[in-house]
Amino acid sequence: MTMRNNVHLHEINKFGSMAERWWDTQGEFKTLHDINPLRLEFIRQYAEIAGKRIVDVGCGGGILTEALAKQGADALGIDLSEELVDIADLHGLESGVNAHYQKISVEELAGQQPESFDHVTCMEMLEHVPDPGSIITACSQLVKPGGKVFFSTLNRQPKAYLLAIVAAEHLLQMLPKGTHDFKTFIKPSELCQTARSAGLALQGMVGIEYNPFNKQFSLGKDIGVNYIAAFERAE
Repeated sequence: MTMRNNVHLHEINKFGSMAERWWDTQGEFKTLHDINPLRLEFIRQYAEIAGKRIVDVGCGGGILTEALAKQGADALGIDLSEELVDIADLHGLESGVNAHYQKISVEELAGQQPESFDHVTCMEMLEHVPDPGSIITACSQLVKPGGKVFFSTLNRQPKAYLLAIVAAEHLLQMLPKGTHDFKTFIKPSELCQTARSAGLALQGMVGIEYNPFNKQFSLGKDIGVNYIAAFERAE
């Protein structure tokens, strides 16, 4: 797997085609907007943000990238969808948030700028690429020794299929249909093993839980569906 072909073109096209609706907080990506404060809360538990150079891998339209920049980070968002990078850039200009964006693969960026970021975030991306291990390795290469790397993804458990696909995409229509493919979900043990091989040590992991009654997301102990993990690069 080379850095140039670790991508499903249909995934890039699928999300790129929805770029103009990325910042509609009540639209198809409402879930991303709803869970973004939780992601930020988790990151802040393990990493200093203000004044740090942080790269957001698979940034999409820049929801997390902008949030990091608002917290004082020198934030760079990277994605392989030109439409999404353009939307992220445009929204940053409109909102006055000083985040930067680049259309580049994480593997290529790691080759250009190894050990040059204080922290790395990679949210809801690993399940959308052919070789998630390549992404994890590149993220480890990008971060400085002692820096933190954050991943969020979906657990390959029956519960995740029922809640993240059947319920979220079809019954509740919280996500566009076809957003996820169950066989690409990643068990926490698999993520941790691959991360460990890449020189990353697990610091903490929590689940992102959804309460259908009050329609609120929260961080909790249940990692059976969506989970987020913090790792540290060995010194």
